[in-house]
Amino acid sequence: MMQIFTRVVEAQSFAGAAKGLSLPRSTVSRAIQDLESRLNVRLLQRTTRTLQVTPNGSLYYDHCQLILSEIDNVEFELAETAQHVRGTLRVDMTASFARTIVLPAMRDFQARHPALSLVLTLGDRTIDLLEEGVDCVVRAGIPAPSALLVARPVGSFKWISCASPGYLARHGTPLVLAALAEHSIIEFHSGRTGRATDWHMIVDGKEYAVPARGSLAVNDTDAYVNCALEGLGLIRIADYLAEPHIASGRLVAVLPQLASPVVPLSVIYPQNRHLPSTVRTFVDWIASRLRTLETARSAPLAPP
Repeated sequence: MMQIFTRVVEAQSFAGAAKGLSLPRSTVSRAIQDLESRLNVRLLQRTTRTLQVTPNGSLYYDHCQLILSEIDNVEFELAETAQHVRGTLRVDMTASFARTIVLPAMRDFQARHPALSLVLTLGDRTIDLLEEGVDCVVRAGIPAPSALLVARPVGSFKWISCASPGYLARHGTPLVLAALAEHSIIEFHSGRTGRATDWHMIVDGKEYAVPARGSLAVNDTDAYVNCALEGLGLIRIADYLAEPHIASGRLVAVLPQLASPVVPLSVIYPQNRHLPSTVRTFVDWIASRLRTLETARSAPLAPP
């Protein structure tokens, strides 16, 4: 009925609407009468020569336009998805996340979405998505509330403190939180704040912030990990970065008995009435990818 009503208003006649909809004029007239009867309001003022929209009719017409536009957009997106998502998607993320999580599975992404081109920009600074033409960003931590942006949680990770076996052989292994003050801690400077990132540890249910201060500081994750591999001091990195090095014996977990707060991972994109199918496709894929990795990490090892 909404489509018939809007056509009548736009054509300013029953006959014109009937012709545009390929319906009998009597069907259009009956539909409007039924609609007015159901709403119990007069939508159209009819005379022998003119057809005018009442104030209630004008209000109803505006809402019909919004609803029909919503339906058209949804139908378009569903049809687009069914035929393959197309276009170019620009995503910003850290280089370490891309190298460890995204790129190893890129062949799977491309096989699923051959018509979608993915452009990755690698960094950790605060960016203006609209100004810089970026569709979404992957970020760790709890995003600041925003009326302009949406943060969709897709996974999480834990921090692992570690050092090389050589460093621990020379300087000893810290066994309690206070012992960190006696060790060389490599500073990591956040690309978003430009400041050293403190280490947060949980002891007996209470969270402590340990100032990470040392004689060496870097602002790149690869360089940060290399500092530990070279035996220059202690670092704290995400579990998905630490685990391969721990498994190979190149790094050793330090203070594993102390928990660290779980860090959420989110995909952040501009607030929009209609989420582009390209963004939705990437969000769903990266969430599935992180779930798969989390399941693999938590699975028990097979017996030898």
